[in-house]
Amino acid sequence: MKKAPVIVLSCTLIMALATACSSVPEKPNIVFILADDMGHSDPGCYGAEILETPHIDALATDGLRFTSFYNTGRCWPTRTSLLSGFYPHQVLSDPMPGVDYMASDVQPVTSAWLPSLLRDQGYSTYHSGKWHIVRKIPRQSEISHSEVGFDRSYRTEDGRHLRPHHLWEDGIEISLPQPGEEYEASVAIVDHAIKYLKEHKKNRGNEPFFEYIAFIAPHFPLQAMQKDIDQYRDKFLMGWDEIRRLRTENRKELGFEVHPVNELEPERFAPWNLTPEELITQIDSADTGRAVPWDELSKEQQEFQATKMAIHAAMVSRMDREIGRYVEALKELGYFENTIIFFCSDNGSSTEIMNRADKHTIGAIPGSADTYLCLGPGWSSACNTPFRLHKTWVHEGGIATPLVIHWPRGIKDKNAFRNMPAHIIDIAPTMLELAGAEPGILNSRTEAPGISLVPILGEDLKSERPPIFFHHERKKALRHGDWKITTIEEDGPWELYDLSLDRGETNNLAEQNPEKLQELISLWEAQRNLIVKQVGALDLNDASIIQNNDPL
Repeated sequence: MKKAPVIVLSCTLIMALATACSSVPEKPNIVFILADDMGHSDPGCYGAEILETPHIDALATDGLRFTSFYNTGRCWPTRTSLLSGFYPHQVLSDPMPGVDYMASDVQPVTSAWLPSLLRDQGYSTYHSGKWHIVRKIPRQSEISHSEVGFDRSYRTEDGRHLRPHHLWEDGIEISLPQPGEEYEASVAIVDHAIKYLKEHKKNRGNEPFFEYIAFIAPHFPLQAMQKDIDQYRDKFLMGWDEIRRLRTENRKELGFEVHPVNELEPERFAPWNLTPEELITQIDSADTGRAVPWDELSKEQQEFQATKMAIHAAMVSRMDREIGRYVEALKELGYFENTIIFFCSDNGSSTEIMNRADKHTIGAIPGSADTYLCLGPGWSSACNTPFRLHKTWVHEGGIATPLVIHWPRGIKDKNAFRNMPAHIIDIAPTMLELAGAEPGILNSRTEAPGISLVPILGEDLKSERPPIFFHHERKKALRHGDWKITTIEEDGPWELYDLSLDRGETNNLAEQNPEKLQELISLWEAQRNLIVKQVGALDLNDASIIQNNDPL
C-alpha cells in the first residue's frame, strides 16, 4: 500500500516547527512515557472526573492531544511495536494464522530497533521500568547478547508494585528493598530515570538523549501506598454508571466530539478470568466479575467495588506525581525546553480478574502488598469511556489510548487536538525523523508500516494515511479513514462502523453497507497476506538475529 505523500519530510520542516528563538536546536531530547492498562479517559485531560492527573494535564494544556491514537490492545505487542517500528506479528511477537511466534526462539529485526538507531544518530539511550518484550533484554552488551541499544537500564518485570521479587540494572539482578523499607514501583522507576538524567548531564552535557519510562501502573494487582489510597477513600461510591456519564460530559466540555456510548456488556470478560465461585472464595464475597448496572449490586458489593476503584485512582495519581517529579528534573537540568515528551498507554483498561504471583490474602488491607485485587469489567468500562470493551479486544476500548505530546521549542500549538488516526508503529519513524535519521532507515529487513507524525505536530492534517491493521487473540480490525471493521469474538463475523459518527461502536453498518465492508475486508486481508509473506521471507538462521537470552 502506498504511503500518502504528505508523510515525506525534510529537516527544513522540522526546523519550521520550532518556535521563534535565537537558535534552532539541532536535535531534541526524546522522552517516551508509557502507562500500563490505563483507560482512555483516566487522565483528566481526556475526561476523568475525580481522578486527578494535574501533571499529565499540564503537558496536554501546553501541547497536543491525539483523539484517534492506537496501540495493539495488549502489553507486549505494543511494547514490541514501539521499539521495533513494526506490527508485532512482523517481528514474531504476536501470533496470527500463518505467523506462529512460538515457532522460533529468535527475534527478527534486532539490528534495526529504535534505541540502536537513535544511538547511531548520536543519542544516549536510557530505559527505566517494565520491559515485557518476548525475546529481548534492554541493554547493549556483549555479555547479554542484546542489540536493542540502551546504554543504561533499570528493569522491573514481575508486576509487584509494593514488594518486588526481582529487579535488574544494566542486565544484572540487584538487591531488593529490605523489610520495612518503603518501595513503590512508580517512585523507583522515576528515581532511576532521574538518576540517568543526572549522569547524562554530568558526562554528556547537552548532547541529545532518548529515555523510555515504562510504568507498571495501573496494571493489576491493585496496590498502592495507603496515603495515596486515602486521597480517594469513598469517592467512587456513586458507581461506574455515574462515572461513565460524568466522563462523557467532561469530554464534551474539554472539546472532544460526543458520540453515542455503548451499554454495559456483562457477557464480555476475559475467558481466563476467575470463575464467580473462585472469585468469591479466593478474593472476596463482595467481588463481581460482571459489568452489571451499579444499582443491581448490594451495598456490600458497591463498597468493595468503590474501594477497588479508589486504589486504581491512587495508582494513576501516583504515576502522575512521578511524571511531575521527572518533568521538574528536566527543568532543573536545563533540558525541558528542547525535550519532546510522549505519553500514552499500552492498551485499554482491563477486564481481567486473576489471582496469581503472591496470591491474595483474604482479610488483608485492600491495596496492600498482601492483596491481589483486579479492577474488573465494570470499572474497566468506566475507565475506557466512551469506548466499547476492554484490553485484548480490538474494539476502541481495547486499542484506543490517550497520546499527549509536549515540546516547548518545537510545537507552536497549545492545548490543541490532533484527529488524524495514528498508531504505535508511527512512533519509531517519528522519533527517527526528529533525530535526523535518513528516511526508510527502519527498512533494513522489510518495509516498516508506520508513518512519521512530524507533520501533525505542526497542523491537524486531514489527509489520508495507510490503513491501520489489528489482530490479537484471533480478533481482527482495520481502520481506514473514518471507517473501521472489527470482530468481537475469535474468528467472529465482521462488524462495520463509521467512526466519524460512532466512536462508541454502537451501530453496526455491515448489513447496510456491504460494499464498504468488503472494501475494508480486502484491505485487511491484503495486509495480513503481506505480513505472512514478509515473515516467511525472514532467514531465522541469520547470525545477525540475536538468540533469546532473556531469562524470562
